[in-house]
Amino acid sequence: MNSPLDDAMGVALKAAHEAALDGDIPVGALILDENGALVCVARNRREEKADPFSHAEIEAMREAAQARGQWNFEKCTLVVTLEPCPMCAGALVSAHMGRVVFGAWDEKMGALGSVWDIARDPHVGFHPEVFGGVRAEECAEILSRFFAKKR
Repeated sequence: MNSPLDDAMGVALKAAHEAALDGDIPVGALILDENGALVCVARNRREEKADPFSHAEIEAMREAAQARGQWNFEKCTLVVTLEPCPMCAGALVSAHMGRVVFGAWDEKMGALGSVWDIARDPHVGFHPEVFGGVRAEECAEILSRFFAKKR
C-alpha cells in the first residue's frame, strides 16, 4: 500500500516526464495544503520560458500563492522529484514552506542536506521539515535517462 507521499511523488514524477518531453530537465513538483489536498502541480520550464528561475519549485510556489492568495506556506508541503538547489532552498525558506519532501539527492547542487543544508542553517529564520529519498530510485532514473540522451 502506497503512502500519501508516495502517491504525491507519483504525480510529481508525471510532471517531470512532461518537462523531459519539452526538453527541460525532468523535475516535477507539487504543493499540498494543510489537509493534504493538492494545490498545484508544476515542472521545470526554463527552456519553454527562457527563464533561468523557472525551476519546478519556483513555478509551484508562484502558482500556489496565486491560488491561495498568500505567500506564506507554513502549513503546506512541497513535494519535488529532486533535492532543491540553493536558489530554490532559499526561496522555500523565505516562503516559510512547512515541509519539503524530495526524491533524488543532488550530489552536485543539492541544498537540503547533500552539498549544503540551507534549511538547517542556524542563520536562517525559518526551518522547514525536510524528508529526502522518497521514491529516490525512480526520481534519479528519469534524470539519468534524460542526460544519457543529451550526451
